Amino acid sequence: MTSVLLVDDEPFIHQLYKDILEFYGYSIAGEAFDGDEAVKLYSELARKPDIIIMDHRMPNKDGVDSTIEILSMDPKARIVFASADSTVRERALEVGASEFLGKPFQMKDLLQSLKKLS
Repeated sequence: MTSVLLVDDEPFIHQLYKDILEFYGYSIAGEAFDGDEAVKLYSELARKPDIIIMDHRMPNKDGVDSTIEILSMDPKARIVFASADSTVRERALEVGASEFLGKPFQMKDLLQSLKKLS
């Protein structure tokens, strides 16, 4: 079963992702609500998640900086960057995100990205 780490500052987004992903057979490895929490959680997880879904605009540390830090710990980490800020698309991919989804997106697009990376 593919495990996913959810990183977004909106609790309702977490619930939406969890409901959809668990329905389609993914497991939730953990949840973080800001960039600092994401980096800390990732470093502490004994079993790293297969995929991270990363938001951009969050308190304390944005998604790009969080992506950079996580990839410095684990260059093989696979990150699906999901943001309403389309101006950050190029930068997110440049620093190592595997995929970029512009919010709002359809859940089928997220599932397709996750399937591609699984």
